[in-house]
Amino acid sequence: MTYRDRAEAALLRATMALPEPVQRRLAGRPVVLDGQTLATETQLMLRLQRAARIPGAETLPLAEGRAAIEHQASMTGGTQPIGSVRDLTVDDVPARLYTPRGAASTTPLLVFFHGGGFVYGGLDSHDASCRVLAEGAGVRVLAVDYRLAPEAPFPAAYEDALAALRWVVKNADTLGADPTRLAVGGDSAGGNLAAAVANEAAREGLPLAFQLLVYPATDNTRATRSLELFGEGFYLTHGFMALATESYLPDPSTRLDPRSSPLHDTVPDGLAPAYVATAGFDPLRDEGEAYARQLADAGVSVELKRFPDQIHGFFNIVGVGRRSRAAVDEIAAALKAGLA
Repeated sequence: MTYRDRAEAALLRATMALPEPVQRRLAGRPVVLDGQTLATETQLMLRLQRAARIPGAETLPLAEGRAAIEHQASMTGGTQPIGSVRDLTVDDVPARLYTPRGAASTTPLLVFFHGGGFVYGGLDSHDASCRVLAEGAGVRVLAVDYRLAPEAPFPAAYEDALAALRWVVKNADTLGADPTRLAVGGDSAGGNLAAAVANEAAREGLPLAFQLLVYPATDNTRATRSLELFGEGFYLTHGFMALATESYLPDPSTRLDPRSSPLHDTVPDGLAPAYVATAGFDPLRDEGEAYARQLADAGVSVELKRFPDQIHGFFNIVGVGRRSRAAVDEIAAALKAGLA
């Protein structure tokens, strides 16, 4: 990290640590939409981004956009404690294993798929969040660096994610994982992959105890009220989602494939229990909640939690502020309970 980066990170931490009344004066009048009030610190952070004229990743050339996502993650993720971190290869795909402090020789394990619209993100963009999950839940977390679009369009990411779970089932002992307490999870595009992989795991009879879906993308038709309300001005934009769809699913006939739109799948027998987290100011909110209802209607054990004052991307904001980190800590607690 350069001196400028360190200074920028320190300024962001200090601003996000200000008392809420001070943040409110800096952020301006509360943003209230759909009966929800945006977190003051989040409103302030968005205002600072606009003031600094920070461009959205989707408006930049691909390499620059990917670098911008990594930079944003480093600014908001901070340095999070962890027992140990080990890079490895899972069925020819890079991966990273997080072991919490004081872990027993065998613990539950979460196979984690990062978000980023299938175009952005990787092991580093979600490093801080994976550390928080591992430590907060007391479980091992295996993050999978699946192939990205447009270089590798659908079904490449799905195939990598499913292959990773199959590999983990066969090699649980080498990871210190309890084979009876395996989970899949992810945020956004990663939540999409986790949901699709969980469905296939049920069909194949793979042992899966839990699925952790954080604001998952579940329906590529995306005709929702939340998209109309929050598609501009709240980090995740219409443009980003259009780029993601066109890059990962260039063939329109694949956009309702159950492997890319889990909401259009038939809920299989024996599907693992799910925890679905959504954000109130997120364009993906309604499709994530529709998926949770679909699972519940089919008899799957589901806990749905909306964090009404949050935006898409809050899962990566664990090193600054208070509200987003509290939400991620709650998600980690749900993972712990789900794999207890």
